[in-house]
Amino acid sequence: MEHMNIRVNFNMADYSNLDFPKKDREILRELAKRMAESAAKPIMQERRKLWTAHNMLQHTRPLILCDPENGWNEIIPDEIIQCENSIARYWELHIRKQIFWGEQMNDDYVVEPVFTLPYVHKVKPWGLQGKVSKFNKGIKMEQGGAYHIDAIMKDYDELAQVEKEAYILNYDATNNLYETACELFEGSLKTQRNTAWFWSVGLTDEAAFLRGMEQLMYDFYDEPENIHIMMAMLRDGVMAKLDFLEENGLFSLNNDNSYVGSGGIGYTTELPASDFSGRVRTKDMWGLSESQITVGVSTEMFKEFIFPYQKPIMERFGLTCYGCCEPMDQRFDIVKEVSNLRRISVSPWADKEMMASKLKQDYIYSLKPSPTDLASSKLDQDKVRRDLRETLRICRDNCVEIIMKDNHTLGKNPENLREWVRIVREEISVM
Repeated sequence: MEHMNIRVNFNMADYSNLDFPKKDREILRELAKRMAESAAKPIMQERRKLWTAHNMLQHTRPLILCDPENGWNEIIPDEIIQCENSIARYWELHIRKQIFWGEQMNDDYVVEPVFTLPYVHKVKPWGLQGKVSKFNKGIKMEQGGAYHIDAIMKDYDELAQVEKEAYILNYDATNNLYETACELFEGSLKTQRNTAWFWSVGLTDEAAFLRGMEQLMYDFYDEPENIHIMMAMLRDGVMAKLDFLEENGLFSLNNDNSYVGSGGIGYTTELPASDFSGRVRTKDMWGLSESQITVGVSTEMFKEFIFPYQKPIMERFGLTCYGCCEPMDQRFDIVKEVSNLRRISVSPWADKEMMASKLKQDYIYSLKPSPTDLASSKLDQDKVRRDLRETLRICRDNCVEIIMKDNHTLGKNPENLREWVRIVREEISVM
């Protein structure tokens, strides 16, 4: 099953059958009780307070979040899932992940007594009028593997034919499943509609999906005027998408245990906005922008062709994050123009000392250790400890969170994960 950040891609389920067999219902009820028990542990309240203080730039110890992403398939393989109905299997996987966090992971993730039910929907991706593209985020992608991008738009003369991304919602199925969840989890979990409509509003993934990765790199030099036109079109398309989600009441607050940015948990009392009256707007939420796909583009080109189109989108949100895998040491001085910027990714390729001096305690230093160490069949504990100790020395005066993510495998040894968290906790305790 495909995993998203923190959650599961529920949209991959087969929604043709909304009826859960009795056995599936019994399985889900029992698992929900275990999840509720985890959520009731006193440590969860301590972690809420830590994340809230941390996100508001108050002094705390470094916080730890471990989301093994594709490594979940080795922790909870398909054969462990007991439900038969396709939708129920996705629900079961999601709950089992929460239970693992609550019972075994020992990072700082907070299990809430809430079952988050996404809207049943389909995404109509960016495309060309009257043209069926073979591409939809990775024509040759296998789970956890690489993929090739086949360009949708072969020539900039086709810009006028580009159709924006759109959502097609199935409200009937959503309401039916909401009633099912409320009935199943009554007494254990609260059910709430909450959909991860997007991860980033960085625009450049969409640009590469339209033009192809290699061609896009040439375009920055050969087609500068058209790059500007395309980026403006993408900006306007994302703005329209955000308007649609706001106007139709489809957003949910993410100032809770939601995954925000490219790592971090969203607890804060700074959100929602002071004039919040119940309908969630972008200004009530955390947002994320990044441009990791343009890591090969110069700082000057980033400043001219990319950031000006990201900036107005970032400023719509109440608080915003920037960066993922791209090293931010050369781009931070550009993106810090955004006044609501709070969380900055410090990837394995970033100059950590430079980032420490730039971020100080004015921004969250979102440290991303390399997931490579966890991909071996046996964790090299000495190396993990040595690397982490040096990094913690560098950023000891920053507002630090340590985010393990981007794992494609745990070396078929989930114990690597628990050992990694244990080592991190020990090193934090002796900082």
